[in-house]
Amino acid sequence: MTNTSREATQVLDLIIQDAEENKYGLKRTIGGFSLTALGVAAVVGAGIFVVTGHAAAEHAGPAVFISFIIAAIVATFAALCYAELAAMIPLSGSTYSYAYASMGTLIAWIIGWDLLVEYLFGAANVANGWSGYFTDVLHQAGINIPAALTTAPVGTDNPGIVNLPAVVLVLVLTGLLLFGVSETAKTTTLFVAIKLITLAIFVGFGIFAVTRENYVPLIPANEGSFGAFGWTGIIAAAGTVFYAYISFDAVCTAAQEVKDPAKNLPRGILGSLGIATGIYVLVGIVLVGLVPYAVLNTSNPLSTALEGADLTRIGMIVDIGAVIGLAASVLALLYGQTRIMMRMSEDRMFPAAVGKASAKRGTPTMAILICGTFAAILAGVLPLSILTEMISIGTLLAFVIVSIAVIVLRKTRPDIERPFKVPFGPVIPILAIITSLIVMFTLPGETWLRLAIWLLIGLGVYYAYSRKHSKAKLDERFSRATGHAPDEISPSE
Repeated sequence: MTNTSREATQVLDLIIQDAEENKYGLKRTIGGFSLTALGVAAVVGAGIFVVTGHAAAEHAGPAVFISFIIAAIVATFAALCYAELAAMIPLSGSTYSYAYASMGTLIAWIIGWDLLVEYLFGAANVANGWSGYFTDVLHQAGINIPAALTTAPVGTDNPGIVNLPAVVLVLVLTGLLLFGVSETAKTTTLFVAIKLITLAIFVGFGIFAVTRENYVPLIPANEGSFGAFGWTGIIAAAGTVFYAYISFDAVCTAAQEVKDPAKNLPRGILGSLGIATGIYVLVGIVLVGLVPYAVLNTSNPLSTALEGADLTRIGMIVDIGAVIGLAASVLALLYGQTRIMMRMSEDRMFPAAVGKASAKRGTPTMAILICGTFAAILAGVLPLSILTEMISIGTLLAFVIVSIAVIVLRKTRPDIERPFKVPFGPVIPILAIITSLIVMFTLPGETWLRLAIWLLIGLGVYYAYSRKHSKAKLDERFSRATGHAPDEISPSE
């Protein structure tokens, strides 16, 4: 065994040992049901309440449900890879932790930095969707907030001052996260139940009001460019809505706070994905059957569709349910981001104080405050379209890294116990890599440019701070375990 491979082996053993000994101060309080609810909370959010309408109106037409099926197939390949790694490495931090254990500090930093923006934009995105439904509820009650205080000042045709409701929501939920994970899990479970009841009402009443003509043609003819309807529009819509399948990544961020993680993590990952896929397909079919797809590009397409089908009262109920349900999604995404930042600080990618857990509440106070503040700013100033595409490309990049990690660890650590194992050898991970890359290339060039700029900023931070401090932390771990420091810090360095 070479020095590099020997060190890779030691890194994995050390971080698993640290997790088993609970050296990070987190409490295992989340059961299997609450974990699945956390995943469903993350996935059944703005994707179904907002972006479904945009994807139908701009790309796929009535065939938007096919886009969700395509996205779900790609996500399932990746979810199986996540399930293997999560059960094997029960650490918070999700993809970051898996890359750290298998590919070294540089790759781990890149994906960790990517995940931070993915969750940050995710929380801001859902808060944007929440604001649309909340504003509509107030309007129905005779209260009208000035458009300038509900519209982002960047990237819109009619810019406002700030999306104030979205900012307030993020700040309130940040405060809730500070109280503790047990209270957060209970709140999330309640909100998810309300969200699912709301969607059941939408499907239950809406299915009897669909008009067959709204499904014709099922796949509108392409208008001459990629993504403008036709089959390329279906594929483009799959890329747009892909971020919805971030659910199992959110499940993995809770790994160090889950009871019996070897069993509950794979169940939570695959269970939340299965539930979410079924919901998305059902809602998508009913949504495009209620009204012509062209009118669905609004901030509250579900209630827009119900009102267009003369189901205004049901639309009001859906608005209220969406306000509660989307709040759960923001909460789940903020939670996931704070745990990733905490995990990176444990490896000294960030200062130790960032991830330090409160002795009283068992929550990373500074990480929560940092994530909540930046999410509130983005929610207030950026529109839904920019946020959605950034989340999708970040999610897909994470899927590629996780799938590579499965292949690498199968080769370098065949000896380690795997409570859950991806079937068919390397075939599924390879399919996950290929299909994720295909969907990534459907996203606009501007989205790739934003991702590149973010990653370049991250590399600057890595070489200015994180590389040196993470090396010192690894040296400390090796010294504690073996009595001497390694010559090299990781397989990638």
